[in-house]
Amino acid sequence: MEELRRTPLDAVHRQTGARMVPFAGWDMPVMYSSILEEARSVRQGCGMFDISHMGRVYVEGPDALDLLQRTTTNDVNALLPGTAQYSLIANPDGGIIDDIIVYRVDAQKFLVVVNASNSDKDISWFRSHATASVEFNVVTQETAMIAVQGPRALEVASKAFRSDAVLNIGRFEFATLELEIAGCNATITACRTGYTGEDGLELIIPASMAPTLWARLHDEGAAPCGLGARDTLRIEAGYPLYGHEIDDNTSPVEALLMWAVSLTKGNFIGREPIAKLKSQKPARKLLGLKSDQRMQPRQGYTLFSNGERIGAITSGTFSPAHNITLAMAYIESSAATPGNIVQIQVRDKFVDAEIIPKKAMLQSAR
Repeated sequence: MEELRRTPLDAVHRQTGARMVPFAGWDMPVMYSSILEEARSVRQGCGMFDISHMGRVYVEGPDALDLLQRTTTNDVNALLPGTAQYSLIANPDGGIIDDIIVYRVDAQKFLVVVNASNSDKDISWFRSHATASVEFNVVTQETAMIAVQGPRALEVASKAFRSDAVLNIGRFEFATLELEIAGCNATITACRTGYTGEDGLELIIPASMAPTLWARLHDEGAAPCGLGARDTLRIEAGYPLYGHEIDDNTSPVEALLMWAVSLTKGNFIGREPIAKLKSQKPARKLLGLKSDQRMQPRQGYTLFSNGERIGAITSGTFSPAHNITLAMAYIESSAATPGNIVQIQVRDKFVDAEIIPKKAMLQSAR
């Protein structure tokens, strides 16, 4: 068995009693206290996550823009330096290889952050479509990445940095800051992005600085949170996860991710099948579910309406804020009407749930 990789914060997690689990080839903290407590800390104050397992690669050169335009679904050319966009990598059949965030540094340089489980696959995909004038600089190993999320995230980060510079970063913008940490000057890329449905920052820093910054953030009020809380929060926000809501056989049309697809920007890999399905209407749609019954809806649980199977759950969680169950599911388009009551089969029982739009899930969880 291949040895698990460890983040620059591994020793800190162990010293503070985090429960560690294997995830995408990494040894990662799943929780410190409890998943529900950590999720509440993000919704009500400020939490921080070690997301150093995410892949980070700089793509640069005269043909970098053209490469990303051809291999991603969103319009990279619309990005100004210092801005970012959520996007997808599509395969020739229109399926989703991964969901990513693209940050534009300047005219010829971009930072792409990819999912840990797909990091090698994504970077190989980019390389296979690149010309000789595109350079790739994978910085996953020499950097760490910390997400600071919650209503107090910017306040906590500015206090930890001893600087108000992060307060000037807008949503889906980023800035490179020169700050002093532990008596040393550090270059930090502060991105106003996140995966929890709350405001916050994702910070890319030199690996050696990560433990000191983690301690500072904690001192200023950020609660350490693990992968368990992160999963709960992203489900509450209706955010997809590769292997659950999206995969190589899932179209952005049925995943309701067409807002991250620009069919008018010109040709890109997967454009034709995506456009065709959009014009034909998909057979299924990804929507949210809400139930006042306390349970843990798991991937694969079947949905029924009037005794007929109409879909299956992709992800689910018990939402701690209002003691309700939330889930996402692919539902046959003929039955995918918000407000409809359907039944989730939980072993030998059937539990009522209401179909809701994904964007309404976070409103229910607040």
